[in-house]
Amino acid sequence: MLFLALPLLASCTSVVTGSPTAGTALEQRGPAGVVPAGLERFYGQQLGWEDCAPYATTGPTTTLFKSKKSIECARLEVPLDYTKPDGRTIKIGLLRQRALKDRIGSLVINPGGPGASGMAAAASLSTEVKSSALGDRFDLIGFDPRGVGASEPQVKCLTDAERDADRLDNDVDTSPSGVAQTESENKAYAEKCASVTGVDVLANVGTREVVRDLDVMRSALGDEKLTYLGYSYGTHIGAGYAQAFPGNVRALVLDGAVDPTQNQVESLIAQGAGFQKAFDAFAAWCATRQDCALGADPAKANQAFRELTLPLVQRPVAVGERKLSYNDAITGAIQAMYSEELWSPLNAGLTELKNNRGEVLMLLADNYFDRDKEGRYSTITDAFVAVKCVDEPRLTDKNVLNDVARRYKAAAPFLDDGQPPAAALDACAFWPVPPSVQEHKAVTGLPPVLVISTTGDPATPYEAGVSLAKELGGGLLTFEGNQHTVYLHGNSCVDDAGHEYLIDLKLPAEGTRCS
Repeated sequence: MLFLALPLLASCTSVVTGSPTAGTALEQRGPAGVVPAGLERFYGQQLGWEDCAPYATTGPTTTLFKSKKSIECARLEVPLDYTKPDGRTIKIGLLRQRALKDRIGSLVINPGGPGASGMAAAASLSTEVKSSALGDRFDLIGFDPRGVGASEPQVKCLTDAERDADRLDNDVDTSPSGVAQTESENKAYAEKCASVTGVDVLANVGTREVVRDLDVMRSALGDEKLTYLGYSYGTHIGAGYAQAFPGNVRALVLDGAVDPTQNQVESLIAQGAGFQKAFDAFAAWCATRQDCALGADPAKANQAFRELTLPLVQRPVAVGERKLSYNDAITGAIQAMYSEELWSPLNAGLTELKNNRGEVLMLLADNYFDRDKEGRYSTITDAFVAVKCVDEPRLTDKNVLNDVARRYKAAAPFLDDGQPPAAALDACAFWPVPPSVQEHKAVTGLPPVLVISTTGDPATPYEAGVSLAKELGGGLLTFEGNQHTVYLHGNSCVDDAGHEYLIDLKLPAEGTRCS
């Protein structure tokens, strides 16, 4: 690819006159840094910053955006297909909290998923950032990746009612007829995604495209180099950016790493083992309580959990006008593995289940699926599937699938539903567009980056962070705890190290551990 070096305008801002929507301030800070040939109009575009209320897409984001007086929002225009820059364009939602003084540039964040809203994440972190040294030095920028949240168009496959119904379908029958039914449902889901969202959009929602959007964003925000904070899947975006644009990186903080050296099967099995490790820690904690729903012997916790949840396969529990399914109970438990703060609610939910109630587990599952009190779902679940289906190779070999199911049950026995392993094709096997898997390459010319990894992380196990730090030649900061991601979540040891790196580009000493 040819690159065209354009004049750097990172240090100045132009307020452009025109006819914006009332209350919109048009601003042009780009182009900045290196600009790929043929994309000049995107890299140098003006952004119209305005009130964030119209960008809210769920009840919680509506409340969140209204409560934050220091934020403003805009949309960034990018090509749908970067091989056709003169073709259809789409919009990426942006949220900003301006630096208070001595601005270094923008700190762009992504909370993971794939499919989570970076705008909501930035708004949630805005007070924490504003009260820290980061708030002085950086514009805090959150973005909704293409297809997600306030970005246009959205990846949307199921209606809210259809999503509710889908959660009641357990798909635990692994007989030939049960597998055939599951595959038929997955095929129908893929077809519905193509019909509602559009094949051209589904073909261009992968990490490859998000990385390109991130570089357009960098320039339009006026930054010659990117400063980025990625959590979970957001570390995959950051690593992808490092591979595609190593010379455009100023600083990367990658917290809760996806291991770039693992294939999808090994990553899935490692995650299963991570959830089991977190469940074991929960069980040990629970056993010290007189009210532990799993009993006083942690060695029997797997069986106790299964005995509580498996009856839901045949008899879901009424929760108001809804029903708590086996899937919801499992999802609620997995949600609680992400943080020790959710262990008490999980124990309460399991205790409720003993009494044929399911309010707490339903609430945990709703939180995982991002369903609000009015029954509206965000785009996260459909976007998650859409990105996965274009980011990863297809798994269609039934022998491999059967082995994966067997290995996952062995890695996470608390989640074992008691059925024989099944080799059902997932929705990706029927996806209407081919995967756009990126060749993994060694990264050269990258400045030092900071990887943060948590010893008891259930979703992205600690070893993945060790691997990513080695792969990128970066520093590793270890946090000893049981949760998924930690930076800017209140641990002063981690936060201080992260702040110093982002502001002064100074990595913590090798071997640094926080707790």
